Amino acid sequence: MLHDGRIWVGTGEGGPVYLLPHMANRHGLIAGATGTGKTVSLKVLAEGFSDMGVPVFLSDIKSDLSGMVKPGAGSEAIDRRLDGCGVPKEEFLFHAYPSVFWDVYGEQGHPVRATVQDMGPLLMSRMLSLNETQSGVMNIIFRVAAREGFPLIDLQMLKDLLIMVGSNAKNYTLEYGNVSVASVGAIQRAVAVLEDQGGSVFFGEPAIDIRDWIETDPDSGKGRINILSADRLFNNPTMYSTFLLWMLTKLYDLLPEQGDAEKPKIVFFFDEAHLLFNNCSRPLMEKIEQVVRLVRSKGVGVYFITQSPADIPMTILGQLGNRIQHALRAYTPLDQKAVKTAAQTFRTNPAFDTEEAITTLKTGEALVSFLDEHGAPGVVERATILPPQSYMGAITPEDRNLVITTSPLYGIYEERAEEPAPEPEPAAPQAAPVQPAAQVPQAVPVQPAIPVQPAIPVQPAVPVIMVPPAQAAAPEQKLDDPRRFRFINGVWYYI
Repeated sequence: MLHDGRIWVGTGEGGPVYLLPHMANRHGLIAGATGTGKTVSLKVLAEGFSDMGVPVFLSDIKSDLSGMVKPGAGSEAIDRRLDGCGVPKEEFLFHAYPSVFWDVYGEQGHPVRATVQDMGPLLMSRMLSLNETQSGVMNIIFRVAAREGFPLIDLQMLKDLLIMVGSNAKNYTLEYGNVSVASVGAIQRAVAVLEDQGGSVFFGEPAIDIRDWIETDPDSGKGRINILSADRLFNNPTMYSTFLLWMLTKLYDLLPEQGDAEKPKIVFFFDEAHLLFNNCSRPLMEKIEQVVRLVRSKGVGVYFITQSPADIPMTILGQLGNRIQHALRAYTPLDQKAVKTAAQTFRTNPAFDTEEAITTLKTGEALVSFLDEHGAPGVVERATILPPQSYMGAITPEDRNLVITTSPLYGIYEERAEEPAPEPEPAAPQAAPVQPAAQVPQAVPVQPAIPVQPAIPVQPAVPVIMVPPAQAAAPEQKLDDPRRFRFINGVWYYI
């Protein structure tokens, strides 16, 4: 709830607890055990950002965030909570929020696509679960594609390039380092697995324009809430986490520096954030740390949602200035250690024991600490979180379909761009008919407009003409379909 230009998140014994807009891009954390109220806290923050005109992106794993497109409804429980928080009922109004649904598979929202080239070798290696050696080969694949002008749009193009590099592994080894056929084969198997998991749907064109997420509603001026339907995507945790990392990286590359501003340009909420860091290679972890640290200056706020602060690496956790900690259960020694870690991340309040409070919080209560106007962490408060103003729960398929078809983006990403059909093979010149000896041979008819390829036998994905690199000359005529023939290192390839 927006109050005096600030997000009223909850109320503690010291009064209302606010999140300041100009400190919102200092990132944040919402943590707590299952069923303790993390989703409500997320919705209250997202609604507050939307009310101040800041676009929001959030992933919806359980479909319970889709209710933001409908106004909420009052109840006795909500009335009691509003009274306990000291919120005037005339100021608390239930209403819907401008929302757009997205779905990697295109089933419950606008399709989200990216090209293999946009994903890059680092994130592509993570998505394919490659080891260090195979990741090195993937880097070579991308370098070869860049040098030879080979487009990497979808998984089929990646497989074509893998075949070409694997067939000429010895030649590329001399220039880029060892390219083993075994590593190429392992990558091909990983690509096949990704295709079975729906990866072929994600990679392609038209690719998503990240700027479509940074929009406000023209009628109300509220920030648009982009909801990624991730209930199916979440079944593949590696693909889910890599997709979220890709989005954050794209924003980092796209947006210009803006320094400290009155409010963020966009805010991201990453649910099940621990998946982002599972089995993370050192180069990728360094990339994540760099993006999280520097994306703040581009006006992007990142809020991680997970069960325990211990799920987040310390180098990332130290950059999360705004925190909401719901209850944790200390049933095992490991749980007790997580509670202690969570308590130590807060600025101590002499009114209560933070570690003890974490284990005794009720559903809807949380320990809250936000940055003050000077950027210093506020003293932790035990607060009751306000109820959301939108509908709590999932919407019907009919309501979802109505939101999708009336969206201003409907029709832009729905149709997948098909690859151009290959040109027909050039017809071979017809031989002159054999004439009887007693007759005068007839002239061979000239076939007009029949292109003749000079002595290039067509073999799929293998060299056709071997020419020493020193004597090789580039083809003078540009082929109609660059995907069909390639002249690489003195060799013609038919793809």
